[in-house]
Amino acid sequence: QVQLVESGGGLVQPGGSLRLSCAASGFTSDYYSIGWVRRAPRKEREGVSCIADSDFTTVYSDYAKGRFTISLDRAKNTVYLQMNSLKPEDTGVYYCAAIPGSTCPAPDRYRYWGQGTQVTVSS
Repeated sequence: QVQLVESGGGLVQPGGSLRLSCAASGFTSDYYSIGWVRRAPRKEREGVSCIADSDFTTVYSDYAKGRFTISLDRAKNTVYLQMNSLKPEDTGVYYCAAIPGSTCPAPDRYRYWGQGTQVTVSS
């Protein structure tokens, strides 16, 4: 059974940084793509970033490019999302999600989901 456990959310001032972690377990397929999806207040769910563990290919949304960095530690089965220069509009619940295969999917196509971690950017 695949389990994804997020951590690292919290309250941060605008311009600050946070690092989210997603500890994964129970994978049975050879390769997975693991991503971060967020749901901001009064907005639809949207993809943030994704990484394919087959070749470490990464995908970023336009608003994440240049500010966020996704990475994978295979030894720890953990995916990280380093978020810098945070803005109030980055506020939301951030979910870790995964799907078998080497292609990052649309945000509503992931098969497995974590419980989410709250990120609040406010002064």
